[in-house]
Amino acid sequence: MAASTFDRALSLVLAHEGGYVDHPDDPGGPTNLGVTLGTLSAVLGRPATRAEVKALTPAKVAPIYRTRYWDAVRGDELPAGVDYAVFDFAVNSGPARAAIALQHLVGVADDGVIGAVTLAAVARTDQRWLVTALCDSRLVFLRSLKSWPTFGKGWTKRVAGVRTEALALVKAPVVVTSTAGARPEGGAPPKAGMVQTGGLLAALKNLWRGKVA
Repeated sequence: MAASTFDRALSLVLAHEGGYVDHPDDPGGPTNLGVTLGTLSAVLGRPATRAEVKALTPAKVAPIYRTRYWDAVRGDELPAGVDYAVFDFAVNSGPARAAIALQHLVGVADDGVIGAVTLAAVARTDQRWLVTALCDSRLVFLRSLKSWPTFGKGWTKRVAGVRTEALALVKAPVVVTSTAGARPEGGAPPKAGMVQTGGLLAALKNLWRGKVA
């Protein structure tokens, strides 16, 4: 993907993350533009202060997002639309979990590390179907969290926004096929240029069984 793809994806992520917050139910603690006190401390190599978190700007957090999230999920090598959907998932729930969800959907070993095999499988898969399935998978995981009653409404709105924006970014042609639903568990996902309709949540209902830490 072109360098501008990251810039666009980051602007969308930051719009969802918002400014400085310190919610008592958020285990991340003080957070600004999506960067927590712990993350900033790791980046600085020393304990960060709340004042330093408050002082973060989009320009200051951009390198953090690129290195820790975009590059971690191979954003530059993912198709347009899929790159943003995976990136935002990674920011919200961690790069490994986002990678595992992607790998599961394209039918490769879900080791949490996106490599050549995963990228090849993604390229063979219909991108609109993949964006939709990934967002559904993400919601299944989020609903399993204890903090869902507190943050569920915001997460639902965020994922809906990601779905809309990511689908708008997809450039591959689509041929709609008549099917009863999403691929069966363990079956092959639709190939690029094809999209399946209906039943995605049913196919994903067991995706996170045994994977929630």
